[in-house]
Amino acid sequence: MSKPVVAIVGRPNVGKSTFFNRCIGAKYAIVDDSPGVTRDRIYRDCDWNGREFLLVDTGGIQGEDGNTDAVMAGAVLDQVQEALVQADVIVFLVDGRQGLTGADEEVANIIRKVKKPILLAVNKIDSMKDNNNVMEFYKLGLGEPLGLSAMQGSGGVGDLLDAIVEKFPEGAGKIVYPEEGEEEKDPNTSPYAIAVVGRPNVGKSSLTNVLCGTKRAIVSEVPGTTRDAVDTPIKVHGREITLIDTAGIRRKSRVDYGIEAFSVVRSLKAIDRADVCVLVLDASIEISDQDQKIAGKIEEAGKAAVIVINKWDLIEDRSSRSMTNFTEEVKRQLRALSYAEVVFTSATSKLRVPKILEASARAYAEAHKRITTGLVNQIVNESVALVPPPASKRGKRLKVYYTTQVSVAPPTFLLFVSDGKLMSKNYETYLERKLREAFGFHGAPIRIFTRAKKES
Repeated sequence: MSKPVVAIVGRPNVGKSTFFNRCIGAKYAIVDDSPGVTRDRIYRDCDWNGREFLLVDTGGIQGEDGNTDAVMAGAVLDQVQEALVQADVIVFLVDGRQGLTGADEEVANIIRKVKKPILLAVNKIDSMKDNNNVMEFYKLGLGEPLGLSAMQGSGGVGDLLDAIVEKFPEGAGKIVYPEEGEEEKDPNTSPYAIAVVGRPNVGKSSLTNVLCGTKRAIVSEVPGTTRDAVDTPIKVHGREITLIDTAGIRRKSRVDYGIEAFSVVRSLKAIDRADVCVLVLDASIEISDQDQKIAGKIEEAGKAAVIVINKWDLIEDRSSRSMTNFTEEVKRQLRALSYAEVVFTSATSKLRVPKILEASARAYAEAHKRITTGLVNQIVNESVALVPPPASKRGKRLKVYYTTQVSVAPPTFLLFVSDGKLMSKNYETYLERKLREAFGFHGAPIRIFTRAKKES
């Protein structure tokens, strides 16, 4: 990673996610009074005083006690240690209200072994009278503790950010502003983001881990293990790609208010901020209404898409004919994503998993494709001549004067017509099909709008 990495670590419920949200200026990580809400590593871009860096929120490191889920605690610790290895600076956050605890000393012993610059931050110092609570943390032997209130965003937060950027190597993370008149980015090489979405327990995190080449997200057979939308930057043939692993999206009626509800909201927001959405289905389970709803959300957002049939190794007949039949059935049931390429994978055996990135790159390029106005008009005029628009009940017929592509992602076409109300849904679908036959746009949705233009 070219940007410096700053990892926030500490025991559960000391305010790591609150501090993370405060720094990035958005309610991104889920904050709840229950300890252990954050599990995976969450990356977000952050900048301060002309320096930019990747800020990493991590799960709380839990000690050994009777109330701790040992398996999950171990998985969280693995995630934290991965973050420590990547980090250039470590922010060790403690709770000033509770004071120094044995769990804090355990965390201190873990991060000392990494031998990275450590900043000790004492959170929940919400008033002047709380300042005395800072002093006892000198006992940890990690230098001067800095008091702050992540909830209130007091001046201590700025002091800590100043101290963080001072620890960066000279010049690292310096923001370089683009020159005026820079050319538009090449859709075949520019960075983009992929959101991996779907119902719970279809293998989203497993696929993300395979694509990353590391145990990036916690994988469990328990549905709902992933809670936040977890961003992972990777490089493929020198191209920067952000993978967004999301929480499983269940039916609204089955989601309780609280942590899971926030997780679903973040999954839906991940669709909005992604360039390509990968909808993961379980090959061994029938397509459900919920899969159709998620597909509809992706199409409504105008996103390029890839459909992944995971757990293909569980299917007895894996012949080419079976795959063709499966693809046809998926396209029939997920009409909203009929434009998407279908990839058959197995995260367990790593079967065809790299094909996901290949299909995503193609979908991204197709979504950013531009067609010259002359070519667009030629195809639309030929299509209208071949199959004229149907007459309305009053005998009026749509006239198409002129067509142009007005934007990309999604490819959007504007038709200047006699009366936009005469454009039927069926005829719009026909024009979309003719545009796809001529120009492709595989993996990308197409938008068609009309504007009335009076005859001269």
